[in-house]
Amino acid sequence: MIISRTPIEGVAVIDLELRSDDRGFFARTFDKEEFLAAGLEAVVEQSNTSFNHLAGTVRGMHFQIAPHPEAKLVRCIRGSILDIIVDMRPDSTTALQHVAVELTAENRRSLYVPPYFAHGYQTLEDNTEVTYQVSGTYAPIAERGLRYDDPVLNLPWRLPVSVISAKDASWPLLVPSGAEVGADR
Repeated sequence: MIISRTPIEGVAVIDLELRSDDRGFFARTFDKEEFLAAGLEAVVEQSNTSFNHLAGTVRGMHFQIAPHPEAKLVRCIRGSILDIIVDMRPDSTTALQHVAVELTAENRRSLYVPPYFAHGYQTLEDNTEVTYQVSGTYAPIAERGLRYDDPVLNLPWRLPVSVISAKDASWPLLVPSGAEVGADR
């Protein structure tokens, strides 16, 4: 694995080191020791898969607060997505800044999402499938979210939104001061 840092502390892009031969290739997608050496959380308590019928589908922007924050390792295994994360750490110098990475079945790239980062993605192709390894289990009481179209965030979605859940479309907008999101949910 090749672990590359981004301009936002704690966020990493993971590229595979393919070991190829006549059969195809083999590659590690997760290695606890390499994650720990890179300062990334290396606990996996849950694995998830999502399938999306239509290009333009948006899922997110979700995160969990204490005492249930989650780190995620996200990979697209069919189709392609634009994966976007937003720094929601309250004392961070990069609070409300985002990282956007294209994850595709072809590039086999993963995005490491640290705890306290809102996560969401938009499918760029029909019939797209995404897998997540998550450091904790879902805790509805700790769930928070951001509006995908919040003008304060100005997230760079590539396509018009074709499908989004009612919950994801109804997260409250941030106020320009950057107050906590979803505190009443």
